[in-house]
Amino acid sequence: MSTGRKVVITCAVTGAAHTPTMSQYLPITPEQIAEQAIGAANAGAAIIHFHARNPDDGRPTPDPDVYAPAIDQVRRTSNVIINITTSGGPNATLEDRIAAALRFKPELASLNMGSLSPYGRQRIVDKFEHWQHAWERELFLAAPSRVYPNTEEIVTRTIKEVGANGTRFECECYDVGHLYNVAYFADAGLLKPPFIIQTVFGFSGGIGLEAHNMTHMRTVADRLFGSDYQWSVLAPGKHQFRLCTMGATMGSNVRVGMEDNLYLDKGRLARSNAEQVARIRDILTLLSLDIATPDEARQMLGLSASHIGG
Repeated sequence: MSTGRKVVITCAVTGAAHTPTMSQYLPITPEQIAEQAIGAANAGAAIIHFHARNPDDGRPTPDPDVYAPAIDQVRRTSNVIINITTSGGPNATLEDRIAAALRFKPELASLNMGSLSPYGRQRIVDKFEHWQHAWERELFLAAPSRVYPNTEEIVTRTIKEVGANGTRFECECYDVGHLYNVAYFADAGLLKPPFIIQTVFGFSGGIGLEAHNMTHMRTVADRLFGSDYQWSVLAPGKHQFRLCTMGATMGSNVRVGMEDNLYLDKGRLARSNAEQVARIRDILTLLSLDIATPDEARQMLGLSASHIGG
């Protein structure tokens, strides 16, 4: 029997953290990203979260021209909600970070609510004997000195410039303080309800994976935003399905996808993002939870129209 509650599934199809050596199935080219995005939408994702990669070597890129073929293909063939990142590498300018969101005017854009430093990611280097591209190894070795800045100025300009096109923001909260940052920008009149809060567990530099942390984040969000927010959960790697399931039982929406996790089961790489969406959809269905369609998700998240930039 259904509970009557709708759960929004987001799929983050490629991201910027994983590299080509780590999985042969990681989508790299615009064509691969579009194909996997459409497959994930057909499997039940209401939202597709986009990053772009250089099609020659898989390196993450903010170039809107690289985004364009995938975004255009998805918009032509699917009603799914498009969510474009506004994050970027430690040396990316704000102009780089928001270029794609400004050009394509998506319904949603992700917005990191605090600065982060990726503790321990250099250890990944020892897990692979050979790397397909030199930049991959260099990326991880440089982790101990890397900071991803999200200062008040950066967040303010992102909200004002990207939001001017009607785009709403999915607020990425990697720790409790990030929830208070959302409240700060809401008090300043820059972020409007219903707030879209995505709590991120288990990423280096952020809050840990323990169950009580999820309860704590939810309690703080309830105190800050009352009933005027939509909550989503994501977690990396082997913790993805467990934490998403836990969150869903507590009232959250969920995010899966190869940005966060390359595997479907222990030791078995996911062959597509659609496999991960289908897996979490099956879990949610077994919990008697209904899956939100893109249009239902639009209503829940306070989005004004389909394909703002289409």
